[in-house]
Amino acid sequence: MAAGPAGPAGPAGPAEHPEDKTEAVPTKLAKGVVLGPDGKPCRTCTDVSSWFAMTKGKAGTSAAKPAAPPVLPSDCPPDVAELGRSSWTLLHSITATYPTAPSPQLQTETRSFIHTFSKLYPCWHCASDFQEWLKVDKNAPRVSSRDEFGRWMCEAHNAVNVKLGKNVFDCNKWEERWRTGWKDGRCG
Repeated sequence: MAAGPAGPAGPAGPAEHPEDKTEAVPTKLAKGVVLGPDGKPCRTCTDVSSWFAMTKGKAGTSAAKPAAPPVLPSDCPPDVAELGRSSWTLLHSITATYPTAPSPQLQTETRSFIHTFSKLYPCWHCASDFQEWLKVDKNAPRVSSRDEFGRWMCEAHNAVNVKLGKNVFDCNKWEERWRTGWKDGRCG
């Protein structure tokens, strides 16, 4: 669930729709614009700054002020960063409410969910990257308990953070962050 550089499309991605073929491809792409499987700029895989640089959009900025990073209105499709934040929030919240002793059936369904999620994720580049990560034996979803699943999800998130040059999270604190709240009481 990470943004990738502009380049040729990979094998993963949503099915093409006839209405998607009507958009014209800009002749010069802004830095950071990711192409979709159809060879056209992928809005979901591109951050808002790169998208607006490509389309010359001006959301969230004014001519009277110094240039600020563009901000999409809340009723616009998400960019790759917003999609990633929202997805990780959902996934970590699922681990926080996962049973401490799940049934074998739920464990099977949870593994299936993770693999299906990796195929349906809207950013094709991110989806393909996550699918490749999951293929490595040591990265197989660990779902035999809440703690195991929460730590696994934290490790998956950290793998993406490393690829994006972000800090990694201390997975010993996953439950405090996503389930119980911080020990200092700031979460109520």
